[in-house]
Amino acid sequence: MDAVNAQSLVKKFGDFTAVDGVSFTVDPGEVFGFLGPNGAGKTTTIRMLSTLLRPTAGRASISGFDVVTQQSQVRQSIGMIFQDPSLDDRLTGRENLMFHAMLYDVPKALFATRVAEVLQMVDLDGKVDGAVRTFSGGMKRRLEIARGLLHHPKVLFLDEPTIGLDPQTRRKIWEYLLSLRQHQGVTMFMTTHYMDEAEHCDRIAIIDQGRIVALDTPRALKGLVGGDIISIRTSDNAAAAERLAAVPAIITRPGPEEQLIVETPHGDRFIPEMMTLLAANPRAIEVQSVSLSRPTLEDVFIKLTGHGIRQEEGGALQELRAAARMWTGRRR
Repeated sequence: MDAVNAQSLVKKFGDFTAVDGVSFTVDPGEVFGFLGPNGAGKTTTIRMLSTLLRPTAGRASISGFDVVTQQSQVRQSIGMIFQDPSLDDRLTGRENLMFHAMLYDVPKALFATRVAEVLQMVDLDGKVDGAVRTFSGGMKRRLEIARGLLHHPKVLFLDEPTIGLDPQTRRKIWEYLLSLRQHQGVTMFMTTHYMDEAEHCDRIAIIDQGRIVALDTPRALKGLVGGDIISIRTSDNAAAAERLAAVPAIITRPGPEEQLIVETPHGDRFIPEMMTLLAANPRAIEVQSVSLSRPTLEDVFIKLTGHGIRQEEGGALQELRAAARMWTGRRR
């Protein structure tokens, strides 16, 4: 049985389509990632899967339970780590856990044992009896993870789990999460726009403008970009692309920041040839900068969508919020 199954999911807010016919499955014990800019439909998809939003069309199930007709069973099967902080900072960490246990009917006889287990998992044992408002950002995130695991969920949803945290704390959070998968067998469904986080996933769905444009392992996705990546800035990118197009086994495309991206099997060997070719008369093309790298998920995203993952965040997010406000207003 699939841990998560989504078939042709659609979510509209008025005339705005936030999620447009999304289909995928997640295996039990898998770390599955949604990679895309803010406003692409990642959070909306998670909210439909976790019963917080009703799909406009399509179907989805969690551990075999339908997200529309079996909401209680779905909620018992999942844990949630929200993008925005959701702890009550007037309470202590332990009181936050106690409140969650009451909501999920965790038996009193098991509460102390279960709290000790989850706090040890996230390295917070002995640190949760102070008010949450005194916790660091990393401690709060770890407490949210502990809370999400308190009732033994089969699927843990993580919506941008390390957003706003420093790189060192982000690495520590991921150590905890991957340890959970190894020792507890928890299925994890996460959204992110951090490329290094996406590398932790077994499979990744790249989502843009509400649609999945690719779904595969990180390695297979990077295989969509051939060989090495050369990023260059020139005095005339269009002319440079036209000149380089005549070279066998070379692919050129526009980059996100006025760059020209060149895909080549052996970048280190090709750069001298490229420089000579662009400098040739009768019309030399000036090369202003050049860099060489192996393909990354960022390169995959740019190739599939034509823009960088952070390039359109603001506009897309503002559009989504405006549509959501319009939809909410119509319901009143």
